[in-house]
Amino acid sequence: MKNRSFAGKAGLLLTCGLLTAVVVSAASFPAVALGGLVAKAGAEGFAAMPSTIEQQSAPQVTRVFASDGKTQIAVLYDEFRSDAPLSQISQNMQNAIVAAEDHKFYEHNGVDVKGIARAFVNNSQGGSQQGASTLTMQYVRMAQAYGAKTPQEAIDATKDSPERKIAEIKYALQIEKDLDKKEILRRYLNLAPYGNGAYGVYAGSQVYFNKSPKNLTIAEAALLAGMVKAPSAFDPTTKTGYPQALDRRNYIIDNMVALKQITKAEGDAAKKTKLKRTANRPGNGCTSVSVNSWGFFCDYFYRWWMEQKAFGANAYERERQLKTGGYTIVTSLDIKAQTAARKEITRKIDDDNKNAALIAGIEPGTGHVKSLAANRKFKLDDGTNPKSSNPQARRAGARATYPNTTNPIITGGGDINGYQAGSVFKMFTMVAALENGFELDHQITSGSTYKSSYPIAAGAPAACPGTTFYCPSNASPNEKGTFNMWTGFGKSVNTYFVPLQEQVGAEKVVDVAKRFGMQFRSQSERDLVDTPEAAHDFGAFTLGVTTSTPLDIANAYATLAGDGMYCTPTPIRQITAADGSKVKAGQPSCRRVTDADVARKALDAARCPVGDRAQLGNCAGATEPDAYRTIGHPVFGKTGTTDADKTASLVVGTRSMVVAGYLVNPDWANHTDRMSHNIINPVVYRTLADYMEGAERQEFKKPGE
Repeated sequence: MKNRSFAGKAGLLLTCGLLTAVVVSAASFPAVALGGLVAKAGAEGFAAMPSTIEQQSAPQVTRVFASDGKTQIAVLYDEFRSDAPLSQISQNMQNAIVAAEDHKFYEHNGVDVKGIARAFVNNSQGGSQQGASTLTMQYVRMAQAYGAKTPQEAIDATKDSPERKIAEIKYALQIEKDLDKKEILRRYLNLAPYGNGAYGVYAGSQVYFNKSPKNLTIAEAALLAGMVKAPSAFDPTTKTGYPQALDRRNYIIDNMVALKQITKAEGDAAKKTKLKRTANRPGNGCTSVSVNSWGFFCDYFYRWWMEQKAFGANAYERERQLKTGGYTIVTSLDIKAQTAARKEITRKIDDDNKNAALIAGIEPGTGHVKSLAANRKFKLDDGTNPKSSNPQARRAGARATYPNTTNPIITGGGDINGYQAGSVFKMFTMVAALENGFELDHQITSGSTYKSSYPIAAGAPAACPGTTFYCPSNASPNEKGTFNMWTGFGKSVNTYFVPLQEQVGAEKVVDVAKRFGMQFRSQSERDLVDTPEAAHDFGAFTLGVTTSTPLDIANAYATLAGDGMYCTPTPIRQITAADGSKVKAGQPSCRRVTDADVARKALDAARCPVGDRAQLGNCAGATEPDAYRTIGHPVFGKTGTTDADKTASLVVGTRSMVVAGYLVNPDWANHTDRMSHNIINPVVYRTLADYMEGAERQEFKKPGE
């Protein structure tokens, strides 16, 4: 150390004397506090300081759980920290930190007078630097740093200067008046850093020992207590830090023996404990979920949170709340439903297939999203993904979304607008017809093709030859005759539903779809549906040519099972703030969008496509009869296929859950593959069958009940 001038040494000694006098004055004459002596010393700013520090809550980990409230899905944080009450911190840890940092903690009033004097004399004479800060003063320093509103305030809170030391003394004395020793110790242990991303004793216990702080042994507690002084220097996971961490641990154990916190025999045994060289850095966010297939649901939850104004005015504030607020979030993710979905997907299609099986499950009457699964790994592409199957994107260097992706391919969002789903949209036409006085037995006789009055561009593939009118056809030329809603829906007859839409008004069908939750995420689609005039001429709407997601369709059909009550999809069952209060955000939000009897009638016809029996009429065929045979409960639903089989879809539901699945190419809408119902259909109905296994049979209600 460089020599100091005589004047410099004198100044430091004077400061030492003043600090000692300050403490003695405060201890002897509490009412006078510190004012007189400090003013005489010329520290005018000292008297102007507030008597207490502004104590901010340190960032806390947010934990996300499945619907059982026990299975942890993910943790999200800026700092890995979770405050623990003193009752959940072992006595070993409480003793070790006192032995490491402040032997007289339970005796002083927040300041060690002799220690301060000794440190200033030693430091002024060029000796090794000594701090003399008590646990209370160290807590003040950490609390000021966390309460800093600007970078400069954070620097001022931790810089080594007489001014900062004086401020620490004043605040420490006041804190000792306001709080008992146990509370000061609790706050200190929860605020201190322990290295390797661990903040607070709970995090330290998890990172180094994978256990609760209440179970820390003497050796473990001594190691953690030793790290607080310099987490990097005493890091046992590094080559240089390991021997220093071992020496400091043993030094603290000796101190614990000297302070009679433990016996010599206990100390000797603790020092023989082998020191671990590893740390378990906790995962953070949705790419670090406990089970990878939960990642899509976790991401859905995250995106939901980021849209909630209750958590902040903008995206920055909402994310900060999520990652620092210490929330306990019980989500709607049903482990049984999610496990079933992923299992059934894996049985039918590999993760490295360019085509994606997308599954969404939702609960009628609440909007609780119970499952989201795909034949994809939820992770960032690490170079494993091949080039995109979309020629244009491939030429631009884009990679495919398989086998790894974090895109919201199941729920939509960002640049994911959804996929054409086909005839599942016919349900909206049926509801619109029922709302406007038509009955389920309403008959229409048509051929295998139908010349509509809807305008279409001349020469378009769907135009009637030589005309500008939309001319849809059925899947089979033999599919013609007289149909009603049971038979037309059961066999998915295009030439029944397009004329039915004409009779009702396409704009009314579009309106039903909106009420039932269809999003129309692209501007081009909104241009077609946002005005009744434009929607009136949308002849192909009933055949599902607009985009949607499995979650959209699952929830639309859940509206039927919910007796016409549309519930906004939500990933939330309960949010609890760090202080134990309940947050209302995410609770079921339902509104009536159609009459209960209309919903029950439409659902009755929707039993036909999936092999169940209607209660109000007769089915004459099914497009997926294995659904009912496999599930064994009353079911309803619908298959969907788009032109050239670019999408295959199925939705099946009970009163407990509705599951929708799409087989699509997420990277290229105009792909050349033909999507097979033999893949997606079994995935959907087996997922529901697995979920319903052991459940009580529940019949659907009839109109008027």
